[in-house]
Amino acid sequence: MSTYLALVCNRLSDDLSGLQLRAMARRALAPSEVRVRIHGAGLNFPDLLMARGGYQFKPELPFVPGMEGSGTVLECGAQVSVWRPGDEVCFNEKTGALAQEIVLPATALRRRPEQLNLDEAACHHVAGLTAVVALEVIGKLRPSERLLVHGARGGVGHACARLGQHLGAEVIATATDPQQIAALAALGIRTLSARPGFRDAVLQHTDGRGVDVVVDPVGGDVFDESLRAVAWGGRLLVLGFASGRIATLATNRALIKGLAVFGVRAGEYLRRHPQQRAEVFARVEALANQGVLRPLIGRTYALGEAVQALQALEGRGVAGKILVRTADASAAPAAGGRL
Repeated sequence: MSTYLALVCNRLSDDLSGLQLRAMARRALAPSEVRVRIHGAGLNFPDLLMARGGYQFKPELPFVPGMEGSGTVLECGAQVSVWRPGDEVCFNEKTGALAQEIVLPATALRRRPEQLNLDEAACHHVAGLTAVVALEVIGKLRPSERLLVHGARGGVGHACARLGQHLGAEVIATATDPQQIAALAALGIRTLSARPGFRDAVLQHTDGRGVDVVVDPVGGDVFDESLRAVAWGGRLLVLGFASGRIATLATNRALIKGLAVFGVRAGEYLRRHPQQRAEVFARVEALANQGVLRPLIGRTYALGEAVQALQALEGRGVAGKILVRTADASAAPAAGGRL
């Protein structure tokens, strides 16, 4: 094949109309590069924001969205010895996963974790790295501490809840969907309604003390109320703003409670601390193989349905991760191009 299909962002658009399935021309490999036939891509909220121009990283147009995926090695450059055609791999990049193929440096690939299938391997990197960096590296969660996780129905929230439980913390999760609440309860995770007023339920459960650590990928009103649910000396970890509103920190609450607020961007953290990169990736792989960070895949789409998949991600109606299987296009591609 001299071409492959990719979802290309030709222009930034709030309604995602700038995204188009296109046939792309293959390019030759550099000596240190590997061509991967992508099996699937796991969707993440930054994929949606980048297509709208609302993320801190702004790729040059045109670009292919998709931060993580899995697949099979097709071809290796002349200097590559660590990989061979047929090897099953996974990757975590800023863009490029919503396509049938990707070309990457050999060093950017990781072997599929033994206990994960290719679907799961496509969805475990971003949530797993975020959970480990948030709770172990930055938040320094300790056994017996109390951890409040918001957005527990999503991939990152679910990973943080499972990791917190594994680390010996008492985990309290918030969710709105009854099925997700039941699923978390089955894992031994106490789950509260995410609706306004959760602070009272948290305080009641903790005998008025509050929680030691909060994981917040939601922002807005959830962040505001979380400030009132944190114990003295607590840590509030900001992972994102899925609610659409960036909250403002009331510094009097930080003063009164002696609390610390940390921003968590796992990818940026590892870029600035490259000496920890191998250790953190190895930790995520080990936890995945133990079943702790095994991703929960809530819905699967074909590549030709990738825009609908992004819309479903925005609607937050899917429990767990959304997987786009890129081998199945199920839509007519537009005219060819080359990135």
